[in-house]
Amino acid sequence: MSLKKHFPVLVEQDIDGVFIVRCPVFQGCRSYGETIDEALHNIQEVIELCLEEQNLEEPANTFIGIRDIELAV
Repeated sequence: MSLKKHFPVLVEQDIDGVFIVRCPVFQGCRSYGETIDEALHNIQEVIELCLEEQNLEEPANTFIGIRDIELAV
């Protein structure tokens, strides 16, 4: 039986409509796609690579959460 773990991902869309995703648990863990589904599939592969590298290097960051900060602009 394999252990399953959840990883947070942040999804943004750039000016050209490309979806950019990143996993804040791993430094530099990001990918993109033309659709959200493609971007999520791609980040899943990147997270798997980060997990493989983690076994050789320092432990991953602990994701705490997302906060909203209000600023006058």
